[in-house]
Formats: sequence, C-alpha cells, structure tokens
Amino acid sequence: MDIFQTENQHTSGVYNKQPIVIVRGSGASLFDEDGNEYLDCSAGHGVANLGHAHPKIAEALTAQAARLITLFETFPNDQRAALMEKLTALTPGLQRVFFCNSGAEANEAAIKFARASTGRSGILAAMRGFHGRTLGALSATWNKKYREGFEPLVPEYSHVPFNNIEALEKAIGPQTAAVLLEPVQGEGGVYPAEKEYLQAASRLCRERGALLVMDEVQTGFCRTGKMFAYQHYDITPDMLCVAKSLAGGVPIGAVLLGERVQGLTPGMHGSTFGGNPLSMAAGIAALSVMQEEDLARQAAEKGAYLMDSLRQMELPLVRQVRGLGLMVGLELKQKAAPYLKALLNQRIIALNAGLNTIRLLPPLVITYPQLNQLLAALKEILSAEQSE
Repeated sequence: MDIFQTENQHTSGVYNKQPIVIVRGSGASLFDEDGNEYLDCSAGHGVANLGHAHPKIAEALTAQAARLITLFETFPNDQRAALMEKLTALTPGLQRVFFCNSGAEANEAAIKFARASTGRSGILAAMRGFHGRTLGALSATWNKKYREGFEPLVPEYSHVPFNNIEALEKAIGPQTAAVLLEPVQGEGGVYPAEKEYLQAASRLCRERGALLVMDEVQTGFCRTGKMFAYQHYDITPDMLCVAKSLAGGVPIGAVLLGERVQGLTPGMHGSTFGGNPLSMAAGIAALSVMQEEDLARQAAEKGAYLMDSLRQMELPLVRQVRGLGLMVGLELKQKAAPYLKALLNQRIIALNAGLNTIRLLPPLVITYPQLNQLLAALKEILSAEQSE
C-alpha cells in the first residue's frame, strides 16, 4: 500500500497533507516509513508534552484495555475517580470535573455551563483568540479565516482587544455569562497575557456576576513552566478547560469547575465517551509522569534557554521572540511559511501562528542537544544571507 497516495485518495480535504509518512515516535523524535528521524517541535499541536510513545502511557493503556475500555459516566469507575482526585488536587478551588474528548468540547461545555449557571447569554472573548472549530467555540474564535463560510454563528458573542483592561471594563455587562480567555494566545501569535490583565478580568467577573473561563487546552500540563498557566497570575478561574496532553496523547478533554458554577443538573449536558476508563488510565499515568519527571521545571528552564539563545542571535528577520515556558513564538518580518518549509527540509517540524509567526511547541522532554539542533537550523534559515 502506498500510504501517501491512499490518504490523498480518501482524505476529506480539510487538511493540507505533508509529503512525509510518519509511522513511529520516541521522545521528541518522529520517524518516517524509511526510518528518517525528524525533530518534532510541534508536539502534535501541543499534545505530546510527555514526548511520543511514552512507555508509562503505553503500559497504562495496555493494562486498562484488558480490563475495561468504555463506560458511561453515570456508572462510577475506579480509574475515573482516581483521575478526578489527582486532577483536582492540582487545582485548589476547582473541585469538580466534567470529562469529554477534546479542547473544543471542553470549551463548548464551559459555555453551556456559564449560561446555565448565570442565567445570562453573553460570551466575551479576546481578539486573536482561538477556542475551537465547533460552532460555539468557533463563535468565540476571532480569526475570520476559521469563521468564513459558517455564518451565522452563535449569537451574543463579542470580542475585545487582548491585554486591554479598559476595553474589558466597558464590555462586561449585566448579560455577560462568561469571559473566555487564553493565558497565552497560541494560534493567535503566542501572546502571553499581562498579569494585571488577568487579575482585572478575575476581579471584574466577580464584581459583575460573570464567570471567568480559562482556556488552557494548549497551555496546560507544564507547557508554560507551571502545571497550569493561570498559576503564573495569582488567580483562580471559575472554570478551567483542558485537553491535549492530559492523557499523554490519548483523546481527552475536561472542564474543572469552581464554586461559583452552580445549577448543573443531570441530563443538562453529557458525553458518550467522556470519562471512559481507557482515557482515565492514560490521564493518571500522564499526570504521574509530569510530576515524577518535573516537566514544569524542565519547560521553564528549557524555554528560558531557547528564548535567551534566540534573542542573543539578533536575527535580522526576527521582529520579536516571545512566549512562556516551552511555548515560543518568533514573529518574523516576512511570512513564516517559507521558513517552516526550510525547517522541514532540515527534518524539523514546527508550526505557524498567524501569517508571520513561527510557533515552537516541542515535547517538554526535548534534550539540550536537540534544542541546539533547532537553534542551529533557525540561525541558518533566518540569517540575512538566506533572506537575500
């Protein structure tokens, strides 16, 4: 079977296929069908924080698959209870959990919970924010390229400039159910929130009866140098939406709920596969690995090394280096696409964040020699000679 040809023949058409067939992964490396190694600085769009094919995730999946794979959440389960306990221990003030299967599903659930809890309908999000592609999450997503062709979207959504407290003060009104924000805007260009901004958002929501929802689908689970990015800001949101790396690569999503979220009743929402024992077992193993391998510290130290090294290079094509932990953006003076292709030619996989920004989301287990490999490649492709 020609894998590339078969996929192209049967694909839906909603993905741009790369001309590389990936069949195996280990740590921060991916391998194609010919055995060529690629340095993965995308981590599956931020999923593989623990690296690829972590042996403890594989072990947990194998053991649980032989016991019980699926179970609807109306029936309690040992794995679900254990993950609930382990997850909420990491988030003081957020002691209840709704499980689902993805980040978009988590954001959809949070939007519904906010409307049910407050009796209000308005959802306020930030310009450049990205919250998913399902209709409710898409309505909160700013970039028109994701929205075009799907209007009319869900009504009573509005957007304000990110990191603008004055705009936030004007926008949160008596019909605002929730303010939905990313602590670091990933897809929008890797823009960290300012501390004063998120603290103001938390204060204003409490004063005006709205709920603060943190979308940590990409920033959660050690990516920014803490277990969750909101912990950099000395706040506790009313809801925390997580997914991606929670189960070490297995599909999962969750909303953690604070005490201000009230009025949720049986049948109001649900998820057929949410809280299934297989994903729960993977989540337990993944959280254990994060703590045992101190991935938050690794992300903080490696991210500082990467950003400091990039800034010291003084690359003429780079307008700004910004980020938090191992979530790094290089804003270029030109479009990023040709440089992402140049990286791929050097067997390094990276992402864009908007038209002009290279986004780096490597597995947190990436080694320093691998980081140096990345730095050398970036220096080469972003040199003045390359641009001439």
